[in-house]
Amino acid sequence: MTQQESALGSVASRETAKVAALDIGSNSFHLVVARINAGSVQILHRVKQKVRMAAGLDEHNMLSEEAINRGLDTLRIVAQSLAGFAPDSVRIVATHTLRKAKNAGDFIEAAREIMPYPIEIIPGHEEARLIYSGVAHTNHTEGRRLVVDIGGGSTEFIIGDGFTPLVCSSQQMGCVSYTERFFATGELTSKAFDKAITSVGQDLEDIVQRYRKLGWAQCLGTSGTIKTLFNLAQRERNNGHTVPITLKCLKNLKKQFITAGHIDKLIMPEISEDRRHVIAGGLAILIGIFRSLKIDGLVYSPAALREGVLYQMEDELHNADIKSRTASSLATRYDVDITQANLVLNTCRYLYDQCTKPWKLKDHDFRNLLGWAATLHEVGLQINSRGVQRHSAYILGNVEMPGFTQEQQGLLASLVRFHRKKIKPNQIPAFHLYDQNSVRRLVGLLRLGVLLNKKRQEGFLPKFIVQAKRAKLVLTFPADWLEHRPILHADLMQEQRYWKAMDMQLVFE
Repeated sequence: MTQQESALGSVASRETAKVAALDIGSNSFHLVVARINAGSVQILHRVKQKVRMAAGLDEHNMLSEEAINRGLDTLRIVAQSLAGFAPDSVRIVATHTLRKAKNAGDFIEAAREIMPYPIEIIPGHEEARLIYSGVAHTNHTEGRRLVVDIGGGSTEFIIGDGFTPLVCSSQQMGCVSYTERFFATGELTSKAFDKAITSVGQDLEDIVQRYRKLGWAQCLGTSGTIKTLFNLAQRERNNGHTVPITLKCLKNLKKQFITAGHIDKLIMPEISEDRRHVIAGGLAILIGIFRSLKIDGLVYSPAALREGVLYQMEDELHNADIKSRTASSLATRYDVDITQANLVLNTCRYLYDQCTKPWKLKDHDFRNLLGWAATLHEVGLQINSRGVQRHSAYILGNVEMPGFTQEQQGLLASLVRFHRKKIKPNQIPAFHLYDQNSVRRLVGLLRLGVLLNKKRQEGFLPKFIVQAKRAKLVLTFPADWLEHRPILHADLMQEQRYWKAMDMQLVFE
C-alpha cells in the first residue's frame, strides 16, 4: 500500500447525495450538478445553453415550433450530463415562457421522450422565492436585502432577511421581451430607451410603495443580464476595484449604447455574442428599476434560481419540507379545525396506502398532495360554509404557496374543489405531470376521507378493510355497523352514484 493510499484509508467517508437542477429559462437553460455533503451543497458541474425560448412566443401566447425544437435540442445536450441520475435526484423547473405558453404541454410531452425527469412549471412568486434562497445561501450579509433577477421574460423582486423572504414579486418584463418591444430593429436611440424605461415604471407601480416602505440595507442582482451590465460598469470605472453600480453608471452605459447606434455595434469584450441581442432591453429595465425603487447601488450575485432549487432539495432531504410549512401556515391563517383536518388526513392516508399498488399510484407527490388536500379542504369556510368546496378551491388555486409548483398547486385546488357534492369530470383540468385516472382516484379517496368523518368525532370510525382493483374500491365494515348508522349508509349510497361520473365503482358492505 502506498503512503497516499494509507493516508486516505484513515479518512472516514460521509454519506453524500448527488443532485442536479435544471432551470428552463426564457433566455437560457442552466444546469447545475452538485453534491450534498454533511448539509452543505458543493457545486460540481455547470452547463449553460442560450435558447431564447421567449423569442418564439407570439401575441397569442403560442410557442413557435422553431422555439420548441431549439429547446428540445438543448435538452438532448443536457441529458448527456444527467445520464445515470436517479429520478428523485433531478429537479427541472420552467419559468416565464412556459408559464405563458398555451401549448407548453407540447414541449413537455416531447421532452419526456428525451429524459425521464418531469418538468415543473413554477409560479412567478415561487421562482422569486427560490432565487432568494440561492442568493441567501451564498451571500452572507447583515440586514435586509433586495434581490433583483432580470430574466428573458420576467423580472423577480424579493426583499428578505437572512434566509427568510419577506415579500416576493414577479413582473412580466424581461430582456428578451423588452428588446423585441422597444429595440426590434436593432437601433439604439434615446427615444426607444425613454419609452422602455417609462414602461418599467408603469409595470412597477403596484409594488413600489410596499418595497420602499420595507426598505433594505443592500441590493443584489442576479442573472446573466445583470452580470454583463455589472462587468461593463466596472470597466467604465477603470479603478481595479469591484464596487456597487449606481444609476449614474447605468446612464453612462446608455449613452455608450446610443452612441454605438445599433445592437450589432455593441462590440465590447464583456458582452458575449448571444447576450448582445438582448442587452439593450436589460439595460432599460435595470435603469427603470433603479429609478422606481430609488436604488443607491447594486452588487452582482452569481447564485440564482438553480442554486435555490438545489438548496431546497437539500432542505427536503435533511430538514422540514417547505411545502409542509406552507400548508401549516395556511391552516393557521384560515383558522382550519385542526382536529377535524387530522381525522380526514388519517383516513385518507389509510385509504391511500391500501390503494397505492393496485391502483398504481406511483408518483411520489400523490400521498403528500392528498394529505395537504385533506388538511386544507375547509379553508373556504372563512368565506362561507355554503359551497365551501368552491371557496376552498379558489383560495388554494390563487394564494401564494411557497414550495409548490404550478401543477402541484393546481392539483391541490382540483382535489379540494370536488371533495363533496357532484363531481364534474369535465371541470377537472388535464395535467402535464399527472395522469387523469390517478387524479380521479385521488378525488375519490379525498371524498371518502371527508364523508367517513362527517360526524367530526374521534373514535367514530371502526377498523375497516379496503380492497382496490382497477377502477373499483370495496370498503368492508364490521358486521351490522352500517345498519346502525342509516345517515352514513345513505351518504355512501349517494357517493356510489357520484363515483359513476368518474367511471369508478364504490362498493361497501
